[in-house]
Amino acid sequence: MFTPVTGRSVVVTGGTKGIGKGIGRVFAAAGAKVLLVGRDEAAAKAAVAAIPGEVSYVLADVSHPDDCARMAEAAVERHGGIDVLCANAGIFPEKPLARMTEADIDEVLGVNLKGTILSVRACLPALEASGRGRVILTSSITGPITGYPGWSHYGASKAGQLGFMRTAAMELAPKGITVNAVLPGNIMTEGLAELGEDYIRGMEAAIPMARLGTVEEIGSACLFLATDEAAYITGQALGVDGGQVLPESAEALTSM
Repeated sequence: MFTPVTGRSVVVTGGTKGIGKGIGRVFAAAGAKVLLVGRDEAAAKAAVAAIPGEVSYVLADVSHPDDCARMAEAAVERHGGIDVLCANAGIFPEKPLARMTEADIDEVLGVNLKGTILSVRACLPALEASGRGRVILTSSITGPITGYPGWSHYGASKAGQLGFMRTAAMELAPKGITVNAVLPGNIMTEGLAELGEDYIRGMEAAIPMARLGTVEEIGSACLFLATDEAAYITGQALGVDGGQVLPESAEALTSM
């Protein structure tokens, strides 16, 4: 039995939809006080209304340091501190390298990588004061392990998060703060559903478990890393992908 996270303060960036919303739901169900961070007020209000428990939102763009500072201040004001930061905010616009502009690169790196670093930096004082601070990054299998055409800037940002994680984990260990990452594979979200049934079936065929993951399964991995029992785990990347990265070829799956 894991020590409950009841009453702990959790900040989830990119928490108003998709994986972030699932992370928020899992922590709220476990009794945590959850602050969802996003840029769209309508989505934020809908997420708060859909998640039972002590859940609120703040509008912020994690690529801007002033917004990150305001996000951290809101969590401290509402919850009395910050115990867990789930740095989940990310964007994944598709753009082939040959047509990629400097603005495309800046946008993706600004949110996914710079936004991660700024979010962690803004929450550091409260995480240290907690005495059990947890930072959990949402990276991806794309970039650190695999590649996908049209996502070279996305893959670079997600691999970059792991480089940041390792040094941050070293620097923050003396403060009692752990820094880890989850690497989702193909997870069923609103955006993925919009790509259609044929796309989803094709994705399922590439996964040994023959299904897409759920946002709650990513949330559960984050919840484990936030427990007292995970206090000695830091600088680690946990793949949550149904075995997607395991086959060496498509034939390896069809031969099963």
